Order: sequence, then C-alpha cells, then structure tokens
Amino acid sequence: MNAQQSLVEEIRAASRSLVRDWGFMGGSFAGGDLSPSAVHALIEIEHGEVSAREIATRLRLEKSSVSRMLRKLVESGEVSEQVDGRDSRLKNLSLTAAGKLKVAAIHAHARAQVEEALGRLQPGQERSVLEGLSLYSAALAAQAPNPGERPGVDVAAGYQPGLIARITQMHALYYARESGFGQRFESLVAGGLAQFCDRLDKPVNGIWTALRAGEIVGSVAIDGEDLGENTAHLRWFIVDDSLRGSGAGRRLLAAALDFADRQGFGETHLWTFSGLSAARHLYESVGFECVQEWQGDQWGKQVMEQKFVRKLAASQGPDSMAPGQRL
Repeated sequence: MNAQQSLVEEIRAASRSLVRDWGFMGGSFAGGDLSPSAVHALIEIEHGEVSAREIATRLRLEKSSVSRMLRKLVESGEVSEQVDGRDSRLKNLSLTAAGKLKVAAIHAHARAQVEEALGRLQPGQERSVLEGLSLYSAALAAQAPNPGERPGVDVAAGYQPGLIARITQMHALYYARESGFGQRFESLVAGGLAQFCDRLDKPVNGIWTALRAGEIVGSVAIDGEDLGENTAHLRWFIVDDSLRGSGAGRRLLAAALDFADRQGFGETHLWTFSGLSAARHLYESVGFECVQEWQGDQWGKQVMEQKFVRKLAASQGPDSMAPGQRL
C-alpha cells in the first residue's frame, strides 16, 4: 500500500469513527429522540421560512422521505405549515414554540459536545479542526452534486454575448416579483454591470455565467478593484427560477470564490438585504458572516440591508499574495 492509499484508508477510518461518535448508527442523536434527518431539518427551518422542496435539496434526500419526516414533525407540534403567498402550490415551514425549544436543546447539546472535545486538544489545534473539516466538506460537496441538478448546465468564465442585457433582465424580473423593486434598481444593475464589463481585462476582475443550451441562466462576478484594500467584491449573483435548488448557484459561487482565493484577496464582501433566506444559507455555508445591518433604500425601496464578509483562511492563501459597490 502506497502513501496515498494509506492516507485514504486513515481518512475513511476517521470518518467512520465520527459517524459512530455523533450517533448516526442509532441510539440517541443530538441529545434527543429525533432522527438525524429530522434534526437537520429543524435546523434548516430555523434559518427562515423554507419549503419541503428546499429541505429535500439541502439535505440531499428524496422528496417522499422528506414528506414523511416533515409530517411527523407537524403532527408532533414542532413545525407549522403556511401556504406560500406567491405560490399556493407551496407550503412554507416554520418552527412552533415547541420546535424552537427543541432546536435550542439540540444546539445546547451540540455546543457542549464540541466544547468538551476541543478541551482535549492541545492549544492551537482548534483552528486546524475547523479548517480541516471545512476543506473536506467542500471537497465532498463538489464531487456529489444535488440529485435534482439538470444536465447540460455549464459554468463559463468571461464575457458572453448578451451578458449585460440578460443578467440585468434576470435581476429586474426576479426582484420586481419578490421584493417590489422597480426602474431605479434595474438602472443600477445595468449601469454598474456595463461599467464593470469594461474592466474585465484587469486580472483581478472576473465574471462567470451558467449556460444551458447556449442561454445564460445564472451569473456571478468578482470585482477586485472597487473596494480596494485587498478586498474582493462579489456581485450580480443570480440563477434562473428553473435552476433554483439545483446546485447551479453553488457551482457559480464556488468558481467565483476559488478565483478570489487564488488572487489572494484577504476578504470577500457582498451586500444584500434580509428576507432572502435561501441565499443567506448558501452564503453562510461557504464561510460568509453577516457583519452589519441597517435600514436603507439604495435599491429604490426601504429594506434591511446587510453586509456579509468572508475571510481568506491562512491555509488557503497563495505563497505570494496578489493585491487586489454594492451590487
């Protein structure tokens, strides 16, 4: 057995040990009597109103299994269902008072479990645990796309003909429907995007599009100039309605953040607003943290604006760091 094969077997053994220690093999899980999938579902629902379809996508489970599990949570009084105001075919899920107590107990048990384990490490090893788990989780996710992801969607780097008009249209239609934004918002998107595309010849700037049969169905960009101070700006992140929950958005985001990391930006910033629960969950899953909130109307309507920041982990930095507005 060579060194690579030995490493693989050691990682497999450690993974099996984690599964057993966390209680996935049976018995008490997370300090209670719920199944692992039910525990994960409750935590996803805690982040904000989501549908059963979104839960199935996030947990990588079959819809029928999720339906049965959620029905039990509703019957036990821990989850409530409300018909979506925009689409009567969907039911949004939220925690009841009992559900919030259950999740609080789950968090308390998990935090105590982690703190006890970290207490057995040598000083300075805690960060190694976090970085190692994060890197391994991201690598596993990259090789196992969501079952519902449609074939034939490619992520392409660089300018594509019609990009400015199409990305502007996607933003304008989606945010008019979801948030009531109008002409001012559309003009900001079009003007900012057109100006940015004139700067794509700079090596610190990049844009990626999701293409299906030659049509642009998603986008994201990294602006490495406008914020300065070795800070990347993630902008114009959106996917077509037909791709939501498919994994295409995660692929776009991964391409952009990989570019930012390879460029050596110390931080990546993005600006958004509250109420976009699925987007926030995705941002937080790749290392972004909400660092600031305030009431603002820069997009033509009063909303709770948010600033998210993702820091470059020391283990991700290149040998030589390259120096480096909203929306």
